[in-house]
Amino acid sequence: MTLALHGLGVSGGYAIGRAQLYSHARLEAPHYVLRPEHIEAEVARFTEAVETVHAELLALQAHIPGGAPTELSAFIEVHALILSDSMLSQAPKRRIREEGCNAEWALAQQTEALIAQFESIEDDYLRERRHDVRQVADKVLKSLMGHPGHAPLKTASEGENILVAHDLSPSDMVLFKRHTFAGFITDLGGATSHTAILARSLNLPSVMALHNARALIREDDWLIVDGVAGVVIVDPDAAILEEYRLRRNQWLLEQKKLRRLKTSPSTTLDSIDISLMANIDLPVDVAQALGENAAGIGLFRSEFLFLNRDDLPSEEEQFEAYRAVAEGMNGRPVVIRTLDVGADKSVRWMPDNSVNPALGLRAIRLCIAEPQIFITQLRALYRASHYGKINILLPMLASLTELDQALALIGAARGSLRVQDIPFDMQTAIGGMIEVPAAALAAEWFARKLDFLSLGTNDLIQYTLAIDRTDDAVAHLYDPLHPAVLALIDHTLKIGQKMGKSVSVCGEMAGDPRLTRLLLGMGLTNFSMHPAHVLAVKQQVMRSHVGELAPLAKRLLRAGRPERIQELLERINS
Repeated sequence: MTLALHGLGVSGGYAIGRAQLYSHARLEAPHYVLRPEHIEAEVARFTEAVETVHAELLALQAHIPGGAPTELSAFIEVHALILSDSMLSQAPKRRIREEGCNAEWALAQQTEALIAQFESIEDDYLRERRHDVRQVADKVLKSLMGHPGHAPLKTASEGENILVAHDLSPSDMVLFKRHTFAGFITDLGGATSHTAILARSLNLPSVMALHNARALIREDDWLIVDGVAGVVIVDPDAAILEEYRLRRNQWLLEQKKLRRLKTSPSTTLDSIDISLMANIDLPVDVAQALGENAAGIGLFRSEFLFLNRDDLPSEEEQFEAYRAVAEGMNGRPVVIRTLDVGADKSVRWMPDNSVNPALGLRAIRLCIAEPQIFITQLRALYRASHYGKINILLPMLASLTELDQALALIGAARGSLRVQDIPFDMQTAIGGMIEVPAAALAAEWFARKLDFLSLGTNDLIQYTLAIDRTDDAVAHLYDPLHPAVLALIDHTLKIGQKMGKSVSVCGEMAGDPRLTRLLLGMGLTNFSMHPAHVLAVKQQVMRSHVGELAPLAKRLLRAGRPERIQELLERINS
């Protein structure tokens, strides 16, 4: 009987094949009380398990297959860092000593406490790190209980298999890379999980967050993976199978055509140059950005240097990271967003006491409240500007008072470098993120004091529509085509044109090919997106005539009603 399962399409395209179930079952941790004389032996047993898993990760790192994406190595390093973090490697030892419990129980309790912290984080990427914590903890638990980490994968009929798993870790992906699969699906994970990022880098059709797929699908079931719609079809009938074979063949042909565009100029039919830049989360993402021939880095999230640690990164540590990205881009521009953490993100050096994290002490507000942290980062950024074209982006601006205070601290950082005779680029551009409706409405005042503006559409949509995009109950109301959202974007773009200041879009809208022609018609010339989306957006750019799109875009902005907006969007994309 044909069955359709709905999840989250994290990597587009279509795959058809037989199900191969991946056994990665979690174990239940036993609980028992130890005699005092056995406590230290139990601590030693836990230490040995951690060391065993660390050795396994090192071995996987050393045997990554040739041709694997560079992200794979970085994500295994992240798992090694999580394993060595005191919250996972040392805290269970304290629980063993204080509670007199066995190592498995101590690890399980500490893991749940850590997961709860990550669950409260608003930022999608950071919240998804809870899966990494779980995966690392499970490896240690299995080492303690003497269970193998996974069941071996079959090698027969490679190329026509769909991997079906409850969850996959980056180290599992090393094994996955040794086999040829048409795609994969998982019960857990989200669009910003490491597994999803790897799926996009491998360009494999993938659907995640299916919840019960692993339990419902049997070995060798025929599967269709629709990564575009986020649907998995189990045991499709002949008509559905034929339809998806046609879709898959068309998709494969489109993928081949896209690769030919890598070296083509990103220019419209009426000769307007469009800048297509990449968003990155980790320095290692520079390789993928260059691999897609991105014009530069439009958004580098610097907060990842500050997370999962008990102390603050030093100026020297930050400088080396920023310099590595700047040098890696070989003269192409790099926009680095200053520290964007707060009550909504888990940082151990700052108390979490906000009742509404999304509206609390975060981003530029925190930097102003903690000027020494901000100045240290600014000094590192300016020092790195001597080695590449770095631009500095200030997040979550809402008032001119905040901007004035931030600019004063920037002046102080530059002044301290001059006193020490440390070289830096005096022409380093300063920009502001427009992700709060107040900032969009006051864009002209910000543009007068800044060199460029960047529309963070993810948060702009969330704040404008009062919708928590992480809440399943209201996530369906999250609408980038809402008239109010489009009006704020249009207003900001017009202010940029009027003031002669560059405006970019660095949210998910920039990487959605269905919205490319609309944004072009609205006057956008600077896009920044996940590297995997650059060529698909470039294809739309090269097919577009901005002069013809502009009148249609104006009509869409006046349409108001959702059905009329969709009708005009179809005309724009036809």
